[in-house]
Amino acid sequence: MRFDRYTVILLTLRSDAPAMTDDEADELQDRHLAHGADMQERGLVLARGPLVDQDNERYRGFSIWSVDAATAREHAEADPAVRAGRLAVEVMTWMMPAGNLQFSRVRPPRSIADATTD
Repeated sequence: MRFDRYTVILLTLRSDAPAMTDDEADELQDRHLAHGADMQERGLVLARGPLVDQDNERYRGFSIWSVDAATAREHAEADPAVRAGRLAVEVMTWMMPAGNLQFSRVRPPRSIADATTD
């Protein structure tokens, strides 16, 4: 059986994340979303989004990448929220039977305003 391999990144809230005002957190979130949109528009990220209603509130985001783990890690660690010390990056390879998933290009949100617009 053939398998497709994807790099998966889990973003987690760091236990030592810096305290921020609401305005600072919103500004950082906008830069985080813009970075992710750039990665998605370049075809490096196939799918991404926040994690909600989970057992562990540290889990913040999940993304599936089209590139190898080292390349994905390099780009994920350039995320402004990671560089600011708010989020940590966990990288792994995900395998599944070939052809099991298909991804469509969508317009990714670049800001909180984009993400909350219907």
